[in-house]
Amino acid sequence: MSTRTGPGPRDRLLDAAQRLTYQQGVGVGVDTLLKEANVARRSLYEHFGGKDGLIAEVLRRSADEDGAAYVRTMGAAGDDPRRRLLAVFDELGRIVAAPGFRGCRYLAADLALADPDHPGHAVTRAYREHVTGLFEAELVRLGHPRPARAATQLLVLVDGALAVGATRPDADPVDGARELAEKILAEA
Repeated sequence: MSTRTGPGPRDRLLDAAQRLTYQQGVGVGVDTLLKEANVARRSLYEHFGGKDGLIAEVLRRSADEDGAAYVRTMGAAGDDPRRRLLAVFDELGRIVAAPGFRGCRYLAADLALADPDHPGHAVTRAYREHVTGLFEAELVRLGHPRPARAATQLLVLVDGALAVGATRPDADPVDGARELAEKILAEA
């Protein structure tokens, strides 16, 4: 006979922090996180060294999940690099329209974490570099004359669409971003 156990304190803290920091921002209080995760304060320090470590780990976990989502989205669009890149904007349209959409967690974290040495900033930088690298690889395959520059431009469009989608969803930011992306891709 086996007994089934639920997630341990580390996973409960990560789950609660991932959810609450997206809903309320990285400034969510430690007591709120502990209560939501149903763990003692000691667990926070044992597993993450404190709130900063927890925030960095939540960002890392989210970046892994979101990076994989980019790969899946582009993969589902087939082999054509143009279609693969435009599929990203189609998926962003679905994300922005979904209930509970609160914008880009990485942009929100970067703006909220005042300390430039906070470990979360390294995670958000690495995430953006990863996504830019995915875009650049497709642009190289497409034969774009300036793939690195164009990849950066596409990331600016993604960031902008997510920011405007959170603050002014009626502006239809993803359609505008997709149209601009098409112009960038037309340079190839």
